[in-house]
Amino acid sequence: MGEFIHEPVLLREVLEWIRPLPGGVYCDGTLGGGGHSSAILAQAGEGARLYGIDRDEMAIAAASQRLKEYPGFQAIHGNFHDAKALLAEAGAPALDGALLDLGVSSPQLDTPERGFSYHEDAPLDMRMDRSRGETAAELLNRASEQELTEIIRDFGEEKWAARVAKMICEHRAEKPLETTFDLVHAVDAAIPKAVRRKDEGHPARRTFQAIRIAVNDELTPLDQAIRDLVDCLKPGGRICVITFHSLEDRLVKRCFQRLKNPCVCPPKAPICTCGKKPVVKILGGGAIQPSQEEIERNPRAHSAKLRVAEKI
Repeated sequence: MGEFIHEPVLLREVLEWIRPLPGGVYCDGTLGGGGHSSAILAQAGEGARLYGIDRDEMAIAAASQRLKEYPGFQAIHGNFHDAKALLAEAGAPALDGALLDLGVSSPQLDTPERGFSYHEDAPLDMRMDRSRGETAAELLNRASEQELTEIIRDFGEEKWAARVAKMICEHRAEKPLETTFDLVHAVDAAIPKAVRRKDEGHPARRTFQAIRIAVNDELTPLDQAIRDLVDCLKPGGRICVITFHSLEDRLVKRCFQRLKNPCVCPPKAPICTCGKKPVVKILGGGAIQPSQEEIERNPRAHSAKLRVAEKI
């Protein structure tokens, strides 16, 4: 097992917006290797508390080791989709700040046996929490061609989704898909050579993204998870969300907009009668992106976007 070290993306910006203070209470809903968390605790200083949630046991172990010098740190094995219940169970008071970093961490990508990478031949797993749920192989060998088309189209924004799904079904009819390269070969066979030559990235990246999102049910509960974390903030508390692809970013943007303006009255109504009041104000002027210097240092940061909201 490789060492779980993950360079935290947009770290300077996260610290600037979350404003760690002595005695503050924070939640890192995607703990990973603890990079963001250790920086928050270091900057906050005395008496600060941080609850770090992760569904990956490897991440929990690595972060607990890294953050053992901070008495205010508490690791929680679970999914940030259940953050409200997990924080209540841990006896956490109202939060001054919450962070979600929705990317797959570098150690998950760089540990071949996890099955996230299309560059290494490994078992098709892709589960963030390997103690439960269906693997990528099980999903790919079970789902209908129509279901696979929808997953690859909707979660991967892959315009060749129908052809990729058809090829997966043809390949598995001969033998079940078991490894990452089995999936790469199916994608290669589906996408025309001329298109593959023009593609700037790996042709399988969109399909791998789509299957990973489906296996880990990353998008469906995201809206509610953000609302739950906002509920856990004290007035003036801030939530920072880092996304890595347009699907996530659109979901976060819409969720923040609805929390900023929850009124459901008809647009032409002279006065608001629904009584729904704004819950947050949006900070940072929209999506905050990494500096060129950070992208050069850490190429995985290039697609990252940070959105920030403050509870009213």
